[in-house]
Amino acid sequence: MNLPYSLDRTITIRARPQTVFTFFTDSSRWASWWGTGSTIEAKAGGRMFIRHPNGIEASGEVVEVIPDERIVFTYGFASGQPIPPGSSRVTIRLEPAGLDTRLQLVHEFSEAGVRDEHVQGWRYQLSVFGNVVADLVYSGAAALADAWFDAWAETDAAAREQALRKIASIEVTFRDRFSLLEGIADLVPHIGATQRFMPGMRLTRDGDVRHCQGTVLAAWTATGPDGKERGRGTNVFSLRPDGLIEGVVGFWKT
Repeated sequence: MNLPYSLDRTITIRARPQTVFTFFTDSSRWASWWGTGSTIEAKAGGRMFIRHPNGIEASGEVVEVIPDERIVFTYGFASGQPIPPGSSRVTIRLEPAGLDTRLQLVHEFSEAGVRDEHVQGWRYQLSVFGNVVADLVYSGAAALADAWFDAWAETDAAAREQALRKIASIEVTFRDRFSLLEGIADLVPHIGATQRFMPGMRLTRDGDVRHCQGTVLAAWTATGPDGKERGRGTNVFSLRPDGLIEGVVGFWKT
């Protein structure tokens, strides 16, 4: 194929390449970011099929697969418009970026006008992709938030440190109107100090967490030892691809 025109888009996803790549090789995961009924045979000569939620269908053939690194497939529309099946080529490459994954997509076309029609489409589709991957990687976000709040009620310093090490990186940061902390070693005694000044205070998650690509919002209610409400607020958690908390910012509702 003579494909002189291309679009190139690079994004960073908060997940490891081994996880990201499964969304190109497993049909159920492939469908999760394209649409129900979409399938892929992740081998050279395998069929690639997409059924968008609006009913538009695209298809092509898998050209190359290098596990966790690269997949290439042809692409076109069942209707033949604006291009017929198999008449363009998509190459997706993955490379580690710390704990994250840098994804580069190149889509090659025979006509500049058709390429231009796909620029916003890929901007949108890769955004959907990033969220679908993150939803899997951070499916335990609510439990992490609950464990974080529980650690603030733990009165034994050694047990508190052990609990935090299970859910947070050793360099975890915490910031609110009363805190500017870096690392578990700084956080453990700080929590102890809050317990002296606010004895018996407990934070409890209020409602479902909200999550987008590794950032989690968790509303909370603070209650005293008598069970009466003392305040409300929201924590913003930043999560690492290995499932640990790397930073928290707390907001009291005034």
